Amino acid sequence: MAPLPAEPQIAVRGVAVDYGQGASRVRILSDISFTVPRGSFVSLIGPSGCGKSTLLKLLSGLVEPSEGEVRVAGMSPAQAARARRIGLVFQDATLMPWKTAIENVAALMRVGDRRRPEAEIKARAAEMLRLVRLEQAGGRYPAQLSGGMRQRVAIARALTVDPDVLMMDEPFGALDAITREEMSAFLLDVWQRTGKTIVFVTHSIDEAVFLSSEVHVMARNPARITRSITIPLGYPRNDESFAAPDFARTTALLRQLLRDGHAQPRAA
Repeated sequence: MAPLPAEPQIAVRGVAVDYGQGASRVRILSDISFTVPRGSFVSLIGPSGCGKSTLLKLLSGLVEPSEGEVRVAGMSPAQAARARRIGLVFQDATLMPWKTAIENVAALMRVGDRRRPEAEIKARAAEMLRLVRLEQAGGRYPAQLSGGMRQRVAIARALTVDPDVLMMDEPFGALDAITREEMSAFLLDVWQRTGKTIVFVTHSIDEAVFLSSEVHVMARNPARITRSITIPLGYPRNDESFAAPDFARTTALLRQLLRDGHAQPRAA
């Protein structure tokens, strides 16, 4: 007998999100359905203001659907968030400037789990700093770290509670081009070593193709997924991946899909 297919880590079925009440009610997300396999790296791309961040908030339990259903790790996103099955990383590293790197990493473990021994918290924080290759920077304050290093601290902090899923909202958007490429390679290494499921919002087509196993293309007015593309590149990926013919073909396809989505008129 063939094995049953594994339950997806994330399942979104017929979801819509409305803001406002009565005559001022506006549909932000419309009829969105997709799944994210366990352990995969999935990106959301689309024009500015198309609802990528709203969709990520929906998956993270920060926004409730007006219609449809979302399941993360077999439960609602809000339940998954309370159970610490979801880790969040934003464009701003949101570090506390008065705390050192290792204290920032440890901070999340101290919230809502006061019974955990301090020695265990410190050991786990140090382990996560080693994972992101910042073990020598644990005693530095955020102002003493580069932008890329601050984002590594934020990733380490999110991983301390061992979530099933990392939700990442343009985490490299504020970095320069070279640092951004270095962080992409670093993130792939962390993903492959931890086996986490990652949902990644980006404006960069090249970044989405380089990182992802699948890319969901969004259009706006209202926000919806117009196409889902499986990336035809194997792992591991490196600088040579950018020169691969499949990389060029896939980025060209995504550019065309984004232009088509941009050109679609606002729904009446």
